[in-house]
Amino acid sequence: MSAKNSNASTIVTALVLCLVCSVMVSAVAVGLKSKQQENARLDLNKNILVAADKYNPETESSSVIAERFDDFEVRLVNLQTGKFATEQELSAAGITDVNSYNVASAARTPNMSTSLDNDIAKIGGKPNFAKVYIERDAAGELNQIVLPIHGAGLWGPIFGLLTLDKDLNTIKGVNFYQHKETPGLGSRIEEPQWQATWVDKELYNEDGSMKMAVTKAGTAREGQVDGISGATLTIRGVNNLLQFWMGDNGFKPFLDNLKAGTAGNGEGA
Repeated sequence: MSAKNSNASTIVTALVLCLVCSVMVSAVAVGLKSKQQENARLDLNKNILVAADKYNPETESSSVIAERFDDFEVRLVNLQTGKFATEQELSAAGITDVNSYNVASAARTPNMSTSLDNDIAKIGGKPNFAKVYIERDAAGELNQIVLPIHGAGLWGPIFGLLTLDKDLNTIKGVNFYQHKETPGLGSRIEEPQWQATWVDKELYNEDGSMKMAVTKAGTAREGQVDGISGATLTIRGVNNLLQFWMGDNGFKPFLDNLKAGTAGNGEGA
């Protein structure tokens, strides 16, 4: 066999092997996609329970997560109206599954969001809808509500969950569960000890103005959360996302309506 034919045969064999491997990898990826999505959903549910002080991953088995999460009702809120989204609004937006709705993706999709004059959280835009998780007591009254919040950190997006007590003003817990911040510095936002400093803080003053803030380390006033030394830019990002999501472009109009009993569907706090 000539050297030319030998080289051609080698190239063809390599191409065939590459094609076969690509097909196999694609098949595995497709086959695992549903499992990966299910694992991501379970992980989010776990973090919601942690934020709501309903699960301790250090001392409890993950087998209890599904049962405890059943106590929560998943709803979408129309951020344009400050009320629970209606079936007609969701249908018009093409949203058929509340659980799979991704607010971070929606914020960067033009037909799912509106532009912001001041995008302090750097999320891309104001999403038309946001997800909330509601827990009720035995009488059906609101017990607590978990609000997903996200925004830009130093090295990438920060995703968190903020839990409010039944008064819709007192913080019961927070959980920053996904980020790319610097290990040992900004990454400390995930530490339970720091997150515990948020508990019992109030979001708003009596006049409705924002009271809560996360400040540079050593500068917090009464009612604020002291930042982390050496993580100034991360803390600035956390404060910016807090101010956005708890402000007029975020959940505040909805929380006001929920307190007043005008959030739709006969809902009230």
